[in-house]
Amino acid sequence: MLSKSDACAGLTSLAIFLCALTPANAGWINGTVATLQALDKITARISTLSAPIGEPIRFGTLEIVVQRCAFRPPEEPPENVAFLEIIDRGHDEAAQRKKIFSGWMFSSSPAVSAVEHPVYDVTLLDCIIN
Repeated sequence: MLSKSDACAGLTSLAIFLCALTPANAGWINGTVATLQALDKITARISTLSAPIGEPIRFGTLEIVVQRCAFRPPEEPPENVAFLEIIDRGHDEAAQRKKIFSGWMFSSSPAVSAVEHPVYDVTLLDCIIN
């Protein structure tokens, strides 16, 4: 008969072995282009923007830079994530630029980390390899 400590050690070893077999972190696939949806609340204009990683794009007075974009493999539940930095340049070029957002955005839950701006909304739609 096994002692209590031997049984606990055996169960712990089994749990570690099973965790090693299951792909708990199947990994993310790095994308090269993020697809964003931008809304101008004043004109009700909705635009779909393609933002290559590291290249600034403009929407109205906003300058958007996607630092990283990734998505789940097809066998995992669908999810896209992107790390965005958004700066409001304003209409006056001499005025100081204001960073309004810097963080991760999730396509499945846009309200988790939303851009708070009185005129514009920006959400992540997709991340692709181009």
